Amino acid sequence: MYSLLWLFDTLITLYVWILIASAILSWLVAFNVVNPHNPFVRNLGEFLWRVTEPVLAPIRRLLPNLGGIDVSPVILIILLYFVRNLVFEFLAGA
Repeated sequence: MYSLLWLFDTLITLYVWILIASAILSWLVAFNVVNPHNPFVRNLGEFLWRVTEPVLAPIRRLLPNLGGIDVSPVILIILLYFVRNLVFEFLAGA
C-alpha cells in the first residue's frame, strides 16, 4: 500500500513541477527573454501546454477576470496538495 502512496505522491509532485515550469516559460516568453521561434522552446512550450491546459481550462472558466493575472496554476497546485493529503489520511491511516 505504501508503494502506491509513494507513486501517487511522486506523480502529483511531478505534475506540480510541470505546472511551475509552464508558468515560468510563459513569463519568459511574455517578457521576451526566450525566443518562442526557437524549436526547442516551441516544442517545450507545446508539450507543457498540452499537459497542463486540459486541467487548467476548467479552473479558468470558474475564476473571475483578474485583469491578466492567471492564478489557475496556484489554485490547481493547492487542490493537488489537498487531494494528496486527503488520500494519505484515508489510506495511510487505515
